[in-house]
Amino acid sequence: MEDKMWSECEGPEMSLVCLTDFQAHAREQLSKSTRDFIEGGADDSITRDDNIAAFKRIRLRPRYLRDVSEVDTRTTIQGEEISAPICIAPTGFHCLVWPDGEMSTARAPEGLRWFQLYVHPDLQLNKQLIQRVESLGFKALVITLDTPVCGNRRHDIRNQLRRNLTLTDLQSPKKGNAIPYFQMTPISTSLCWNDLSWFQSITRLPIILKGILTKEDAELAVKHNVQGIIVSNHGGRQLDEVLASIDALTEVVAAVKGKIEVYLDGGVRTGNDVLKALALGAKCIFLGRPILWGLACKGEHGVKEVLNILTNEFHTSMALTGCRSVAEINRNLVQFSRL
Repeated sequence: MEDKMWSECEGPEMSLVCLTDFQAHAREQLSKSTRDFIEGGADDSITRDDNIAAFKRIRLRPRYLRDVSEVDTRTTIQGEEISAPICIAPTGFHCLVWPDGEMSTARAPEGLRWFQLYVHPDLQLNKQLIQRVESLGFKALVITLDTPVCGNRRHDIRNQLRRNLTLTDLQSPKKGNAIPYFQMTPISTSLCWNDLSWFQSITRLPIILKGILTKEDAELAVKHNVQGIIVSNHGGRQLDEVLASIDALTEVVAAVKGKIEVYLDGGVRTGNDVLKALALGAKCIFLGRPILWGLACKGEHGVKEVLNILTNEFHTSMALTGCRSVAEINRNLVQFSRL
């Protein structure tokens, strides 16, 4: 991998006013293999691209002559208040884009910490991790479901990322070991619905399932007494040609019938997108790639800027559609375009 993987975007010429501005500038800072790792999808990247395009097939139905002199973006998730329904999704290898990686990302947001778990075949290791994060004050356990095996990411294969993303970068294994980190940390291929009861027996944290895209799995999530669902297709990086997250959201929300909270991950790039997701029943959205773009440009400050830009855009979207609080955002604000 190229030695220089990051450099801070500085100078008076910089005018980063939206998330896609950060994307463009991040691409200039990063090596090709790192760009491909961040931006790449599985197979033909159809789902990756549709995550964004699907939002543009939804139109807004604004209401006017309402007093929007005060607009409140606050909401709650799992009973805890957050300043806006905008959160950071779990993404890997932040050190590829900024020297201290996840440390900078963690310093940037204020608020709740949830722990995302890829279930390891060793149950005791899972237990130790969960007990540790519980003692550190994390507020929820997020179990990712859609990665029993790694998706077919062609860009990474072409770039021979097996050589670049090795445990030598993190844990210094035996010389010459060229297996990727995500393969050297095994993920259980046998995880089943009935296994959730074991996790519930070892923690009092709310359990959120990440990666559900169908009403059938949403109904099973309710049946197994979890506390939330993140509608997600892993940014289009796992199984290609599945539904865009925003398109899957409607059937998942309908299936749970308000019994558990539903969140959305994938394709959010503007404040309008946040509004559309909430109008279709999401309690909040999670950002993946845009966080890495901000980090690549300005480290911790870039992450803060990305979050602030999206929050300000969402505030404007609320005001321009006549919503004074998150509670006033509803299904009547959107319609699906025939385009």
